[in-house]
Amino acid sequence: MPSHPLTEADPHDHSAYSSWMTGVAADYPAGFAVDFHRHARGQLLCALDGVMVVEATTGRWIVPPTTAVWLRPHVGHRILMRSAARICSVLVLPDAARDLPDTDCVVHVSPLLRELICAAVALGTQVCETPRGELLASLLLQELREPAALPFHLPWPDDARMAAVCRAITDHPAQGRLAQDWAQSLAMSAKTFHRHFSKSTGMNFGQWQLQARLLGAMAAIVCGQPLMRVALDCGYESHSAFTQAFKRQFGLTPSKFLPAPPPPRA
Repeated sequence: MPSHPLTEADPHDHSAYSSWMTGVAADYPAGFAVDFHRHARGQLLCALDGVMVVEATTGRWIVPPTTAVWLRPHVGHRILMRSAARICSVLVLPDAARDLPDTDCVVHVSPLLRELICAAVALGTQVCETPRGELLASLLLQELREPAALPFHLPWPDDARMAAVCRAITDHPAQGRLAQDWAQSLAMSAKTFHRHFSKSTGMNFGQWQLQARLLGAMAAIVCGQPLMRVALDCGYESHSAFTQAFKRQFGLTPSKFLPAPPPPRA
């Protein structure tokens, strides 16, 4: 998988600029990875097109269009492109971000918020250098205070043993290994495994595995894979069973995440 290191010295960090809000956009091919890094500013990451996965020290998020990830200042993270994607990033100084979400999360991007993000990105490192830009930035922050966090978060353990289990599940969501199988491979009792897993993730093993499978399914759906194939890849034997599980978890049917058809030609 191709990757690109992004460090504090990278110009995308924007820590040296006087504007309290800055923006940047970049196009990435499918399979591209932006290496683990962190910013001194808070960051709003939005995929205008395509699907990305954001992996942070505080969790893992699938980010389809119409959503964005908010990351607090200094939170380490990396970005994986599940498809070709245009990524917009708005960075905010910590003092300006004090009233923004106090946890890292996925938020809904309304049409207005999307336009504000695009406008901030167009102004680049000088968003707040004009009265218009200052107003635009203030409205963007106001919009970001409004949306409720979406349930697209997958907590990631800092325990290396549990992290290895989680990585195997996300890499192969249809595999059927049970908690006792993982416990045996780690030379611990099932009870000890469950205790370590819950302590590391804040979720029990079954809940976490279901969330991981369905978040992976969401990304595949947005990328255009047939629903039946997605259901089978997630370990479900039927389209209806998959649809019911998806709706219970996210409140929407899988079809709501299907890519919009292209507009008819004139």
